[in-house]
Amino acid sequence: MHIGFDVSQTGSGKAGCGFFAHALAEAMIESGSGHRFSLYPSFGDFYFDPSMPLTNPYPGRDVRYGPRHLTRESAAGFWNAAGAEAALGEPDIVHANNFWCPTGFARARVVYTCYDLGFTVDPSWTTEANRVGCFEGVFRAAVAADWIVAISQATREHFLRTFPHFPGERVRVVSPCSRFRDASVPGRMPKAVAACEPGRFWLTVGTVEPRKNQERLVEAYARYLALGGEAMPLVVAGGKGWLMDGFAERLLRMGLAGRVILTGYVSDDELVWLYRHCFANLYPSLFEGFGLPVLEGMQFGAATVASSSSAIPEVAGEAGVAVDPLDTEGWAQAMLALARDGERLARLRAAAPAQAARFDRSNCARDLLALYEEAGRAGKRGAPEGANP
Repeated sequence: MHIGFDVSQTGSGKAGCGFFAHALAEAMIESGSGHRFSLYPSFGDFYFDPSMPLTNPYPGRDVRYGPRHLTRESAAGFWNAAGAEAALGEPDIVHANNFWCPTGFARARVVYTCYDLGFTVDPSWTTEANRVGCFEGVFRAAVAADWIVAISQATREHFLRTFPHFPGERVRVVSPCSRFRDASVPGRMPKAVAACEPGRFWLTVGTVEPRKNQERLVEAYARYLALGGEAMPLVVAGGKGWLMDGFAERLLRMGLAGRVILTGYVSDDELVWLYRHCFANLYPSLFEGFGLPVLEGMQFGAATVASSSSAIPEVAGEAGVAVDPLDTEGWAQAMLALARDGERLARLRAAAPAQAARFDRSNCARDLLALYEEAGRAGKRGAPEGANP
């Protein structure tokens, strides 16, 4: 098969969606499947990174790149043109990974990754422009995509509740896998945490934005300290997102500026070190389609306290402590209990790698390639039987 795969978000500064596409692209290329891959460094008109694929090339004998565009306008003109499918070399599969969805492809089976529909839940979690763009993409997919890849069972159910007309048998769960191949690598300590004692700091990972719930976690951390919890610093690792301009100032007002460390965006090596050396990995997100920092932390043996919301329990399983993301007191008590119970901490750390191993990258690639092959056999969605090429 000729498989076209969107890698537009896998360049420098990538976040969860980019890591999903990156890990799967690598795993499929390495699978030895015999398929031919075209990787699309630009895809549609919603997300655009002019540096791709220069910042993240993909080597492989059967790998080619689709057209590269230097401006958003030229990318939009190409992908929205009537002749896009022919210009791409008539691929059998076109897999969309950045929320934009092509329409009007007569032959290619369009596969669309649905990460989450959090933008339909609470408008305060993101900007109006992002919310509108994301909804437009998912709506187009609900109309024009042949298959949906949901990254968790929770996302699958949410998509089908929102678009009940879409055939459920064509919505398939393919879980993400970790970007990290080797769980034995030591990592590299970020300069921002040079004063932290290894093993004696709390960690939370994620873009600093309302949905990730760092503000409530900071409140819980302040409460934990007030209850007599050990004064281990809280390290917030992640780039600045939207709608959080006053976060650092709030830490000053709360008297926590010296105890809450904002690292900004960290490299993969630095993130590995943080996961490996944290006291525990805290993930209080209000809503997730999956929750990669939970999986990654467990891969490196981090004890995990995670939100009980949305898809996160699917990732943490029985190897983490689940807490309601809205329960500030509950988070403070969970931190306090873990800090005072060394045996429980050791059990969580011991259970973490086995839970992470459930999301092995070779299995994820196998599941996605099996979906492509099924899509090729089943034909275009909604076409009369026997009418598909």
